[in-house]
Amino acid sequence: MQLVARRNDFLLSAPIGSFDAYLDRVAQIPVLTREREQELAQRLRNAGDLAAARELVLSHLRFVVHVARGYSGYGLPLGDIVQEGNVGLMKAVKRFDPDMGVRLVSFAVHWIRAEIHEFVLRNWRIVKIATTKAQRKLFFNLRRMKKNLAWLTHEETQAVAKDLGVRPEEVTEMEQRLASRELSFDPAPDAEDDEAYGPAAYLPSPEADPAEQIAEAEWERESSTQLASAIEALDPRSREIVRRRWITEEKATLHDLADQYGVSAERVRQIEAAALKKLRGALAAA
Repeated sequence: MQLVARRNDFLLSAPIGSFDAYLDRVAQIPVLTREREQELAQRLRNAGDLAAARELVLSHLRFVVHVARGYSGYGLPLGDIVQEGNVGLMKAVKRFDPDMGVRLVSFAVHWIRAEIHEFVLRNWRIVKIATTKAQRKLFFNLRRMKKNLAWLTHEETQAVAKDLGVRPEEVTEMEQRLASRELSFDPAPDAEDDEAYGPAAYLPSPEADPAEQIAEAEWERESSTQLASAIEALDPRSREIVRRRWITEEKATLHDLADQYGVSAERVRQIEAAALKKLRGALAAA
């Protein structure tokens, strides 16, 4: 039976849309009695009853949320953590043996935490070094300890290293990583004030040479002045045609100007071309 492969068959097994709405719906699902849980587990094991599996999963979704909240300090979306925990729950339901005499929740917690652990380690960028078994143990245990401790003393570092089977240097490095804070490389414009300027804002621009910027600004200012002088040197009709055709926001058509001056559109085009030629010559000679 491919219970996990068919996880989309289970309504509410993955939080989609509003996470608050998901929590509200999960809280409304009744908790199973021991007798009902045993009955469903027997049906699933003996007959492969997916309806029984579905009820087992749904009734324990609130427990997954409870476990997932303990991992909310890693900077990952709680909804994503819950979804991974739900995968672990479905794996546990598939493997649960009702004859062992324990409740499903006691059996499932290990599977739920295992899936969440893997998800955190895959996605929490600060701890990419936590790849070995010892480092993973250090990562989760040290973070749990840091909830109640300030920076570890030398003696505490030595004790943690000995207890977890790692070098003291690894404990110190992991402690520093846990104390650091993730920052968006290029925060969104509406980000919080403390993230309004991410690392991307401090990278030098290829055009960041002050001398070049000043020279470019001077050239643009001089060119604007020369262009304004050249336009003023045109006759009033040519100046107005250039202004209406190239400078104003609402550009006039040749036919609009032809009606205004009582000439043909072709004549307006000729006047425009002659005026532009004069402007190019004036700028080239400057």
